[in-house]
Amino acid sequence: MTAAHFRPDLLIEQACDIAGCDDFGLDDTWRDGLTRLCDGLVAEARLSAIGVEIALGDLIRPMVNRLQIIKWRKDNPDVASQPISRPIFIVGQPRTGTTILFDLLAQDPELRPPLTWEVDNPYPPPKLETYETDPRIAETQASIEMSEQLVPGLLTFHPMGALVGQECVRITAGQFCSMIFSVQYRLPSYYKWLLYEADHHPAYRYHRIFLQHLQSGVPGGACFWLLKSPAHLWQLDALVAEYPDALIVQTHRDPLNVISSISALTHHLRRLASDDSSIPDCAGQSCEEIVVGLERGMKLRDSAALAGQQIVDVQFADFIRDPFATIRTLYGELGRELSPVAEANMRAFLAAHPGDGGGKRYTWADTGLDAGLVREQVREYQQRFGVPDEPLK
Repeated sequence: MTAAHFRPDLLIEQACDIAGCDDFGLDDTWRDGLTRLCDGLVAEARLSAIGVEIALGDLIRPMVNRLQIIKWRKDNPDVASQPISRPIFIVGQPRTGTTILFDLLAQDPELRPPLTWEVDNPYPPPKLETYETDPRIAETQASIEMSEQLVPGLLTFHPMGALVGQECVRITAGQFCSMIFSVQYRLPSYYKWLLYEADHHPAYRYHRIFLQHLQSGVPGGACFWLLKSPAHLWQLDALVAEYPDALIVQTHRDPLNVISSISALTHHLRRLASDDSSIPDCAGQSCEEIVVGLERGMKLRDSAALAGQQIVDVQFADFIRDPFATIRTLYGELGRELSPVAEANMRAFLAAHPGDGGGKRYTWADTGLDAGLVREQVREYQQRFGVPDEPLK
């Protein structure tokens, strides 16, 4: 019986047993998200047998990580005073070049992304002397490759790796207030709560605790955190409330191709845990989220909450046409200098990861949505930021 697997009290007990402690830190606001997730996984997610096991791991793992991070913090109280100065956040709709921009900037030795292996397995904190040889790297890579075996082609659609920078949604999973869950699983009630009702401020407080934990083992020194998630677009006010000196980079692209691309990716991800997923079902959620996110993003950028905030806009079309002209402009606006070493690293990475522009992996027709209606819903955004219509794939 699926309901028996997803009892919050039993999951919490299991996590505490694994971690060997029971202090989750901060406050208990994370319990609301966990309960909503459990309800949705039972009633709405249509999990397969293996999906039940995957989902249980996706709930227990962030709790264990959180417990261990809080324990380390209590045992090493100086961690709490470590500053997170002028972090760079790449935001924008998903599938707008955020990932390749993030991966390229991550080649700059003066910028530090949180890597997948240390986000998934943060305890004990990574150490500088074993940062590239830690056994958790191989463990994380094996887990990623297992996903590819379960859903062939997944890594082509969404490249992942243990030594690649990871998105912030994997961090805020520890607050159970994260889009990672509503993308990976069919959770209509949870995603609407996340979109319209949830308080995301505690998730950003936990996000800071997580970064402090990671840099307690590998000090940032002269480096600045480089962070990325499209989910930040929906919560810019909560982001800057926690990081008032953040530098924000927003990417822009025709939302219709964004919707068709993210719908196809969501469908692929959900196939890991469910035998009952469809692109139109995913597209209905993706469309609502994108429209709401763009409208909310515009309002927030005009609000007092973001007054004086440094925000740089990057056009997807410009970036794809000439990545390094875009990066030089971006560095100039961020007040940074693109060093010869950083540029050489970026060029080497781009040569090794040329991409295919999306190939034939998604089409608008697959979504089942009315293009004319959606175009009207996003027209104000496109006009404001000068985002051209693209031919629909």
